[in-house]
Amino acid sequence: MLLTSLPPLFIMSKNKTGKKMKVTIIAIGKCKKNSPEAEIIAEYVKRSAWQVCIKEADNSTQAEEAKFLQGAIPAGAKVIVLDERGENLKSLELAHKIENWQINGCSEICFLIGGADGHLPETRQRADLLLSFGKLTLPHILMRAVLAEQIYRIQTIINHHPYHRE
Repeated sequence: MLLTSLPPLFIMSKNKTGKKMKVTIIAIGKCKKNSPEAEIIAEYVKRSAWQVCIKEADNSTQAEEAKFLQGAIPAGAKVIVLDERGENLKSLELAHKIENWQINGCSEICFLIGGADGHLPETRQRADLLLSFGKLTLPHILMRAVLAEQIYRIQTIINHHPYHRE
């Protein structure tokens, strides 16, 4: 059975005030429209009960990238900066953290993916959560695909859907 044919089970697609969760992926490096990565990203965004938006900019100097990333953060959003120095959480732990934010009224989160040289200290300091996806180095476009899947997985965990298995 395809997951896309299942009825929506996303009880926590809204926070306690009834607002639908918004997720913004803010990334350095542009994804080619018809690339395999773009197809994977689009599939998980389509499955998502949350509103997922991607903002991207071309590679530049680290200072210009930081200016773009910080300037694109929506007002009031919780900020998760993807960085090798961050916490290496299990999907279940990340889901619980985001669920707690929702319970406490958060209706918007954003994920920041830096350029090849990573994030400047001021971008890392802006984070509500500094998150690592492990010690591997991944291409930024592939990281977006992994992140899109994790966003979907987080929703399924929060809503006790059988997609995630421990």
